[in-house]
Amino acid sequence: MEKYTVRKYQESDYLLWNDFIHQAKNATFLFHRDFMEYHSNRFEDFSLMVFSDDKLMAVLPANKKGKEVHSHQGLSYGGLVVKKTLRIKEYVSVFQSVLYFLNENGFNVLNLKMLPKIYNQTIAEEIDYVSFLAYAETYRSDVYLVIDNNEKYKPNRNRKRALTLAENLNIGVKEDGNYKDFWNSILTPNLENRFGVKPVHSLEEMEKLALLFPKNIKLYNAYQDNELKAGVVMFLTDTVAHFQYSSGGNDRTDTAALDILFDYIIRKYSDKKYVSFGSSSENNGRVLNEGLAYWKESFGARTSVQNFIRFQTKNYPELTI
Repeated sequence: MEKYTVRKYQESDYLLWNDFIHQAKNATFLFHRDFMEYHSNRFEDFSLMVFSDDKLMAVLPANKKGKEVHSHQGLSYGGLVVKKTLRIKEYVSVFQSVLYFLNENGFNVLNLKMLPKIYNQTIAEEIDYVSFLAYAETYRSDVYLVIDNNEKYKPNRNRKRALTLAENLNIGVKEDGNYKDFWNSILTPNLENRFGVKPVHSLEEMEKLALLFPKNIKLYNAYQDNELKAGVVMFLTDTVAHFQYSSGGNDRTDTAALDILFDYIIRKYSDKKYVSFGSSSENNGRVLNEGLAYWKESFGARTSVQNFIRFQTKNYPELTI
């Protein structure tokens, strides 16, 4: 086994970590320490850093629960983040070093909620090979609906009809800073009434994150005569414009406010490689929300998959190549 040094992230690593994230080939702003630590009280951080001598080769945003380590559960995705020039043999050895370190420290399992491949800066599928070598288990797959901007944007007949309705009703869209009204009058009531849950982020957390990452987090609201009808919170990376939250008022079907919001975003971010509508599966991926999937597909979105992978740390010898 090649010699790499693995250790836990420390507060003194803040600048080194963030600088590495900016240069990695499979990272987004969610891996910046400021984003990871806004909810540090909810998770016991166990992020790892992998060095060759004094050179940082990879990082793993993570937290621990009992004898298991998870790619950070406060993030939408994770995995081993690596520098752009890392070769496949090095990647396998780095990952082996991570599993060995975890095994030596009493952890039996590493669970990874993988970064969807649409976020990669370049081809970066080494994890698929490592999963095969280590006999890892894909224990969950979520269906993501995504628009590929290499293809012509072509909403179907139903969406075109809805867009015409919204235009006739003078529904207008604008970039907004009015998180409070969207959170309190539309998003939170909808989630509570339909699913019995609250948004993952509180209003205060989202406002804080939007201030910390103004280029990456934006709110767009739809209004009719100054009355808020719908809103979307976008998470923006180099390759993807992602709908993090989207919700409309009780009359959203009658006004088609969400339709015109989605259409506006798709056109605005046509310079991105992809526009992600997020997950359309439930029950840990076992149930497809057919209605939601159809609505997204009616804009021209197609399926991409986010995998959840479980590694047994004792299998680290399998990564000797």
